[in-house]
Amino acid sequence: MKLREELPELDGATTWLNGDLTKSDLVGDKPTLIHFWSVSCGLCKEAMPNVNQFRDDYKDKLNVVAVHMPRSEKDLDLDQIKAVADEHEITQPIFVDNAHKLTDAFDNQYVPAYYVFDADGKLRHFQAGGGGMKMLTKRVNRVLGETE
Repeated sequence: MKLREELPELDGATTWLNGDLTKSDLVGDKPTLIHFWSVSCGLCKEAMPNVNQFRDDYKDKLNVVAVHMPRSEKDLDLDQIKAVADEHEITQPIFVDNAHKLTDAFDNQYVPAYYVFDADGKLRHFQAGGGGMKMLTKRVNRVLGETE
């Protein structure tokens, strides 16, 4: 995805965990952080406490949605996805993308990956990799500042 592109429809989930959402639930409400992760991704698990802290700190100002992107056949096991989500306290809605529908819509190739959309559903920031929470915080605060 390129900056300023619109948030794709949240279609094609194998299943949703922790509740399900549509694009219209997110756009027009408040900014949204969508983060891609995988059960086989060590960096994702290391980053999850930071993502959870972020989710909790911004709970009234920011939508947070997790997308589980399988990287191999082993990653398709729903019970394992649930177990890892529980273990790492992923309480936000999780789009399980076993068919790579949303992954393809985002043209995403990375885990972890973070996409920040403004309240109008336009992509404002993208980053991939385990570090960089300071930059993510800065970008989210910029987008939040525009909506206040």
